[in-house]
Amino acid sequence: MMLRRCRRAVALAFALLMCMVWLGLRRLRGPLAPVDRALWLQEACRGVLGSLGISLRVEGEIPARGLVIANHLSYTDIAVCASAMPCAFVSKKEVSRWPFFGFAARSAGTLFIDRASRASAEEVALAIAGRLHLPVPILLFPEGTSTDGTRVLRFHAALFEPAVAAAVPITAAAIRYCADGNIPERELCWFGDEAFLPHVWRTLGVRRLRAELTFGESRIYPDRRTAARETQAEVESMRRLEPGMTSAPMTHSVAGS
Repeated sequence: MMLRRCRRAVALAFALLMCMVWLGLRRLRGPLAPVDRALWLQEACRGVLGSLGISLRVEGEIPARGLVIANHLSYTDIAVCASAMPCAFVSKKEVSRWPFFGFAARSAGTLFIDRASRASAEEVALAIAGRLHLPVPILLFPEGTSTDGTRVLRFHAALFEPAVAAAVPITAAAIRYCADGNIPERELCWFGDEAFLPHVWRTLGVRRLRAELTFGESRIYPDRRTAARETQAEVESMRRLEPGMTSAPMTHSVAGS
């Protein structure tokens, strides 16, 4: 296990270095458009998933635009979702101050929200409205925090409003993790007050860690509360299915090492 951790740690460091080099070279040609940022993030996150040894299975039709709503289990959710599709994220403002990852999030065009500020929520809602016409989905974790996976917390409805008002499709997405050795999913999640680096070190040692990302059907909703309630119910339903047992066909898979 120690050898596996060390090997993956080196691979992770190399993947992070290469994505920064690519970004720097691309910026020499001029400012990056939102689509370019999303494509950069996708390539970077695929490298990160591979270095962490996380294989990814994607089921359902990947949305090309609109708002995507997902449950939240760990920091790895960002790499999982971005690997599956070019997208932009809405994230808590604390992420912007994280070493390296804050820089990467800012470079990818992430919208940061202060969860304690109504004014911040209104600003982010306006920013979402301004991006919904782009051919890049915006991904939101409406639980507001990561969990241990035992239940899906109530979806906060406020940031659904821009998509509802613009009659833009909203797509529910369910994330889950599993690994060899009958490890409970909660052992793979990052939640509560657990420190970041110890969790990363533990994750590096997990054998055959797998992520499954399942997309539901894209829908237009009449109001934000209905959107929040029904997407939460859809995510809960998709997570109750056994891995690989959704009715939608597998879109593609990304292998980890």
